[in-house]
Amino acid sequence: MGLPFVKICCISSPEEASVAIAAGASAVGLVSAMPSGPGVIDDEAVRQIAAGVPPPTATFLLTALQTAREIIAQHHFCNTTTLQLVDRVAPAELRELRQALPDVQLVQVIHVNGEASVQEAVEVTHYVDALLLDSGNQNLAVKELGGTGRTHNWELSREIVVACDVPVILAGGLGPSNISEAIVRVKPYGVDLCSSVRTDDKLDKSKLLALFEAVRSANLIQEL
Repeated sequence: MGLPFVKICCISSPEEASVAIAAGASAVGLVSAMPSGPGVIDDEAVRQIAAGVPPPTATFLLTALQTAREIIAQHHFCNTTTLQLVDRVAPAELRELRQALPDVQLVQVIHVNGEASVQEAVEVTHYVDALLLDSGNQNLAVKELGGTGRTHNWELSREIVVACDVPVILAGGLGPSNISEAIVRVKPYGVDLCSSVRTDDKLDKSKLLALFEAVRSANLIQEL
């Protein structure tokens, strides 16, 4: 059994991207304009960082835009391998995205806050390549679309993993102290982390090392 896919998010510079990749990251997350949350950089920085990431490492553009026209324009500027849609995007818009960007991976974020999230996840799998389960809240006056540092109900996350036939990445309050338990309980395709591997808002090599040790431990437990 190979190690889970590990995405290190909130990357803010080419140097941070290099540190994450050297530690073992499968992907780096680049956060564009958001209503709230950490790690936001401008689209020019996204483009510059993404251009310097060597394959096979994936580059995720986190976008809060909700129309295909706007998302397509942003992608053409930033040129990442993957679009992480952090807010709800209507099926018609997803179909347009798929048609316009057939070689770009589409990852829809599901903010897990109740049983309805399971059905939402199942319904959107027809249009995207993967799901990412997070702990935001789209119903607040200022939307939370990620980076909350909170965990959510992993039992619901596990239901989504079982019910959906696309890869599922788990996010939300994960860190070296709980990542092993999360992987064992939810059995996701991958995991996504941001603040828990940073110190004073900078990527911390020692925390990254602890993270990957914990991921390997979880992998060994599942192989027993």
